[in-house]
Amino acid sequence: MPETDRPQITLITPPSFDLELFPDQLAAVMDSVDIACLRLSLASGDADFIARAADACRVVAHARDVAIVIENHVKLVEPHGLDGVHLTDGARQVRALRKDLGADAIIGAYCAGSRHDGMAAAEAGADYVAFGPAGETPLGRGERLEFDTIEWWSQVIEVPCITEGALTLELIRQYAPVTDFFAIGPEIWGEEDAAAALKDLLKGL
Repeated sequence: MPETDRPQITLITPPSFDLELFPDQLAAVMDSVDIACLRLSLASGDADFIARAADACRVVAHARDVAIVIENHVKLVEPHGLDGVHLTDGARQVRALRKDLGADAIIGAYCAGSRHDGMAAAEAGADYVAFGPAGETPLGRGERLEFDTIEWWSQVIEVPCITEGALTLELIRQYAPVTDFFAIGPEIWGEEDAAAALKDLLKGL
């Protein structure tokens, strides 16, 4: 696959992190690999922490000309200078949020393995649709994305798609010819050297 045709990378933050340490770790990863977008994916219900995390990650991302989106917390997008929102509930909010956030905001939607939900999100104005999990995981209902879904999407739908979830070197090699992006995060943050772990995964490209 030519260099220019390789899928781009969306980097997903850990669900929790130390605000004193993580920005430097994030910067190291982003300096080691070309990242297209950063997704702030926090499990916390602490609005103050999420706001401070958004500010810290935005500084790192924007210093490298990388867009940053936040999972679900739409109200934090504009006040914290974020580029958009990643919705985890499919197409349900896309059309309304497009009106609220405007044409320039990035709106993405996670649609698990559903072609129907993906098409609905695309038709409602999503900038991208994410599908997964591609790999084996005990989380959720344990259902895996079917390769045929991404292959079909790449042939039929113009809106870019992201493949994510329990990615491995082998899965990246399998999906690289048909996906526009890979979203990677949980696969690397538990490693001692997250940047090296990401580079190892991307040897599949």
